[in-house]
Amino acid sequence: MSGIPGRPDTVAVGTIIWLASELLFFGGLFAAYFTTRSVTDAQAAAAGVETSLWEHGTSMLNVPFALANTIVLVLSSVTCQLGVNAVEHGNSRVKRTGPLWNVASWGLREWFFLTFAMGAFFIGGQVYEYATLFSEGVTLSSDVYGSVFYLATGFHGLHVTGGLIAFLFLLGRTYLARTFTHEQATAAVAVSYYWHFVDVVWILLFGVIYFLQ
Repeated sequence: MSGIPGRPDTVAVGTIIWLASELLFFGGLFAAYFTTRSVTDAQAAAAGVETSLWEHGTSMLNVPFALANTIVLVLSSVTCQLGVNAVEHGNSRVKRTGPLWNVASWGLREWFFLTFAMGAFFIGGQVYEYATLFSEGVTLSSDVYGSVFYLATGFHGLHVTGGLIAFLFLLGRTYLARTFTHEQATAAVAVSYYWHFVDVVWILLFGVIYFLQ
C-alpha cells in the first residue's frame, strides 16, 4: 500500500528493513545452535559415548505435539492474510457484513481476532511443553542443550507475544476510530509482514530443533 501512487509506503518499507535486522539476529541463534551441537557431538565421539548430549535432549521432545502446535501457527498466517485482503484493494471491510458463521463475509476484525487466538494457542502450547520438559529435568541451566533450546525457542516466543500485542493494538484502533483510514490499513499490512516473518522463522526452528535429531 502506498500514500503516493507508484511509491511504496514508508511504514511498510521501514518494517521490512527492521525485519531484515531481526533475520540477522535469528541467524546468529541458528549459528550458535549448529556450532554448539557440532562441538558437543565431537566431544561425545572423542569420549566414545554412544548417545551424545544432543541425542539425549532431542529424544525428550514431543514431536507430534510440537507439529500440531506448528500447524496452528502456520494456519494463523493464512487467517492474518485474509484479514489484510479484506481491507486492501479498496474493500475496506473492517467488520463482517453477514452472520458470524459465514466466513466469506468476515472483515479485518474477525480474521485478526482468529489469528490472535491461534497465536495465543501456540504460546500456550509452548508453555505446556516447557513445563513438561522442566518436569523431566531439561531446564535452561541443566546443560548446554537446554540453554540453546530455551534461548532459541524462548526468543521466538517473545516475538510471537509481541505480534499478539500488535494485533490487540491494531484491533483497538479500529474500534476507537470512526472511519478506517489509510494509516490503519498500512498498519495492518505491517503487522501481517511481522506475523509472516515469525511464522517462517518458527518453521525453520522447528525443522532444525525437532527433526535434525
